[in-house]
Amino acid sequence: MPVAQDSELSLQAVNTIKFLAADAVQKANSGHPGLPMGAADIAFVLWNRFLRYDPQAPDWIDRDRFVLSAGHGCMLLYALLHLSGYDLPLSEIENFRQWDSKTPGHPEFGHTVGVEATTGPLGQGIGNGVGMALASRMLAGRFNRDGDFDPISQRVFVLASDGDVMEGVSGEASSLAGHLGLGNLVVMYDDNRITIEGETGLAFSEDVGQRYRSYGWHVQQIDGHDHEAIARALEMAVGEQERPSMIVCRTHIAHGSPNKQDTAASHGAPLGEEELKATKQALGWPTEPAFRIPGDVRALFEIRAKDGTRARMAWDEKLAAWRDRHPDLARDWDAICTDKVPADITERLVAEAPSDDAATRAHGGKVLQVAARHVPALVGGSADLEPSNKTRIKDSPSVAKGEYAGRNFHFGVREHAMGAIVNGMLYHGTFRPYAGTFLIFSDYMRPSIRLAALAGLPAIYVFTHDSFFVGEDGPTHEPIEQTASLRLIPNLHVHRPADGLETALAWAAALKRSEGPTALLLTRQKVPAIRRESEGEFADPASGAYRVVGDGDGDAVVAATGSELHLALAAREALAREGKRLDVVSIPCMELFEEQGTAYHDALFPAGVPVATIEAGRTDPWKALAGRDGLTIGIDRFGASAPASDLAEQFGFTADSVTRRIREWL
Repeated sequence: MPVAQDSELSLQAVNTIKFLAADAVQKANSGHPGLPMGAADIAFVLWNRFLRYDPQAPDWIDRDRFVLSAGHGCMLLYALLHLSGYDLPLSEIENFRQWDSKTPGHPEFGHTVGVEATTGPLGQGIGNGVGMALASRMLAGRFNRDGDFDPISQRVFVLASDGDVMEGVSGEASSLAGHLGLGNLVVMYDDNRITIEGETGLAFSEDVGQRYRSYGWHVQQIDGHDHEAIARALEMAVGEQERPSMIVCRTHIAHGSPNKQDTAASHGAPLGEEELKATKQALGWPTEPAFRIPGDVRALFEIRAKDGTRARMAWDEKLAAWRDRHPDLARDWDAICTDKVPADITERLVAEAPSDDAATRAHGGKVLQVAARHVPALVGGSADLEPSNKTRIKDSPSVAKGEYAGRNFHFGVREHAMGAIVNGMLYHGTFRPYAGTFLIFSDYMRPSIRLAALAGLPAIYVFTHDSFFVGEDGPTHEPIEQTASLRLIPNLHVHRPADGLETALAWAAALKRSEGPTALLLTRQKVPAIRRESEGEFADPASGAYRVVGDGDGDAVVAATGSELHLALAAREALAREGKRLDVVSIPCMELFEEQGTAYHDALFPAGVPVATIEAGRTDPWKALAGRDGLTIGIDRFGASAPASDLAEQFGFTADSVTRRIREWL
């Protein structure tokens, strides 16, 4: 139901959005009223005239996506969700930013119905939008073949702030979006020219529109408070299919506030009781009660929601008929959109696990090919490092502009955007993407990794070149603290496999996981295949830790991960000749091990038995396991540039060095 720019009802609707936000922030005495008030016109026109959604089916796969990249303005989104009929009652608006509310201080995916992405760290939402648009185009490339019905016709709309376009991640992601020609993506830039410190001119003077034109985007510039200008710009943007669109919307933060409009004072603090009252009076809004919603405004949004329900139901009927006409496509649709990973994926990958002496990155590349055969939803790529990461699916083409049916991505040298885009694809809810780079460069994508863990997204990260054994590239490329730091992120599983079997199990665990991301840390250098002797209860590598050899009553337990497991086994063999008995435990995934419970832990590490640990990284994280009298073999300095064999000698990571240290310790 289109509403004219100057109609009383549209003005009422915009003011309703403004004051739901301002009242909530005032009651919480915390939040950001300025953006919701300044962007209310943009949001109203978008939601009332263009956005396709159905609050009765919030997971409808072909719905349009709305991403609030400027997550600090979350009350704008919460107001829209409530008015549009999502399961977000007014009591939750009134409980803004309080314990256990559905209206936290920044939007959280999975916590609040209708929230499409966890946003707040600026720029991330733009990257997520690129990922959503990419996933949509990839689905369309596979399934829009009928001529009569296209299952995928959705658009992705992002509302971004000045801070979003300043952050580097947005530039990386937008560059790739332009390169790929993602014409289903529209970014609405709320150009209010205010940040926390004051006017953006303090640090920002570029022409954002020109920058986006150079990325290959379609760019328009409008008055962000003129409803007809907003509508015309959106019509042009959704009509542009070959290029992503940016609409630069010149707005006024805290629009309508007599004393705080266009000031930083409205950015991150309540208006204040007196200013809130004055703003309501200036806009002709009753000062009482708070959280007022006129009946005709509620009815307007109800009409729009019912339109969305009818559109979704019509789509359901057409999809059912499409499935009857195209059973093969329907089967593929289900494999990507519903039944992503076979229940027996572990058995399938283990059955073809590599058994030779090789770098675990090479093992990972082989396991990937097997996984790709069994998991059609699996797609991914690398940040310009595929020949080193071994992350290419060999029987599939690359995704390119106009060619979206492939499974391989070329992210370019854009780790941060890669992480945000992968998250966006997972928010989309269809494909299972992975991302590859060197472990050292996980630092460049850490914010996206953390958000994946926070949002419970099952991203898969393939991090190769996992230690100082990188060698001649030197300390800038040699991870020391990265493994330990990744393990500190809650809800991230970190696997450091020792050979082909552990690599296959790591991939299987990553694919089966649905509640959070997984990082696979793989070697550059060749490592030997591990001979496992234990046949007992604790010989299951899928448990995160297991006894490789030993009977559980040795003189000590030596725990190791990845490329250091063979050193522990060599030390055991050497010391056995001297009458010393060592149990060797592999811990490919500390997080899975911790989930097994106390009994499992005590069985692998019996009370009173000394513990040594070996890992080519920081020793501090291992001291809790080793205990006060234990031995932690690792590296607590930066690496150096030299052949890997020389570094092994210098840093004490040879069989002889490890054996000597354990002997002296015992």
